[in-house]
Amino acid sequence: MIKPAWFAVFTALLIQPAGADDALQPATSVAPIQVGEAHTLETHDAPRRVNVLFPQGYDESDATYPLVLLLDGGTKQDIFLGFGIERWNQLWGRSEPAILVGIETVDRQRELLPPTRDEAEVERYPAAGEAEQFRAWIAESVLPLLRRSYRHDGRAFLIGESAAGHFVVQTWIEAPELFEGYAALSPSMQWNLQSLSRDFVVLPHRPRPPLFVSLADEGGATQEGTLRLVDAAGPAICFADRRATHVRHANTLHQLLPEALQFVLPTRADWLSEYGMAVDCRKGEAGPVPPDSAYPDRRD
Repeated sequence: MIKPAWFAVFTALLIQPAGADDALQPATSVAPIQVGEAHTLETHDAPRRVNVLFPQGYDESDATYPLVLLLDGGTKQDIFLGFGIERWNQLWGRSEPAILVGIETVDRQRELLPPTRDEAEVERYPAAGEAEQFRAWIAESVLPLLRRSYRHDGRAFLIGESAAGHFVVQTWIEAPELFEGYAALSPSMQWNLQSLSRDFVVLPHRPRPPLFVSLADEGGATQEGTLRLVDAAGPAICFADRRATHVRHANTLHQLLPEALQFVLPTRADWLSEYGMAVDCRKGEAGPVPPDSAYPDRRD
């Protein structure tokens, strides 16, 4: 019987010596990808991981870096998204290199929001209201740990989205000296009958660090509270109004974290606008001043 041509090829594959496939494969080595380390601390009656991810070249020099604390920064939350965006910013010289610190949250409303008088919020989130204790934990435990453990340059920044954005704004209002800059992406300004912005408008003026705050498609009380804050905030604020764009509350962090980092950690890169990477917000002042060493040369 005459066999088809494919039969001979199939038979040859079946009877080839053991290990022949291995011999055809290039030699490889396997190594873990190491980008940082984690500390376990305790607050609110439970352990919390503080994830520390290093900028490129951290182990190869004595350079110092700013600390960027990202709320909701657990390994099952936003830390890897934030790290990817921060590294992508470095490729373009869009923001200064930084030590990115992910602060894990477990019960977000409990840890990130203050008490509320809104009955619907109380019913939905009965454990909410311990933001002050969480802020004290960051100030008294997390920041000292970071400053004694890593090569920082003395600056620290706080970033959060949604409920974490409310925490950022409240910190900027009540304890502005904790950080050198803040970014609140789509903050939950409707919380507690918009009391954060209502109370802010009657406070006496005082100097505050730069604040990046954004608004997307939230509408309603969230929009009202955010606009009240923006109108009263003065020159330190950068308002990224994205109501008429594709940005939604659900994708705010993905869309605006690159820009928020660029605002709080600017560089002298002069090519960013050409590639659509300008900070697009309403500002009272020019914002933070980049250091002389921050990407002085054009990227080709």
